[in-house]
Amino acid sequence: MGETQRSEPPKVLVLATETCAYPGADYVGQTHAEYPANTYILRIPAPALLPRDFYLRTFEKGIGGVIVMSCGHECPYEGAYDRLAARISGTHQEMKDRGMDPKRLRLCAICTVCSRAFLKEVGMMHEYLGESKEEAATG
Repeated sequence: MGETQRSEPPKVLVLATETCAYPGADYVGQTHAEYPANTYILRIPAPALLPRDFYLRTFEKGIGGVIVMSCGHECPYEGAYDRLAARISGTHQEMKDRGMDPKRLRLCAICTVCSRAFLKEVGMMHEYLGESKEEAATG
């Protein structure tokens, strides 16, 4: 009898700032809210520190989607959010140039108690990746 090949759902990497988004993610855990198990949360001081090629390498390593959750304009590091937004925009263009879908990289602002926003962003990314995976399989 032939085995049916099952593919794993795409992994989602959440880069969460330690001052805003990571406490928000922690709050989601404290409320025992559920999100897909293939979501990986990485606490970082400031995503503006990450070079553009970091994001591109995550996709090369098999990550399906990356959500950069920051403090937005309330970032404690002056000018960091504007630099981050510019870096993500440049990365989106580079992704297009390489034939990659820029929707796989998302920037959003999450506060320390924004559990609904956190869950919404994670859910939207998983939903998008699931839809794009289905389209690739049928198209």
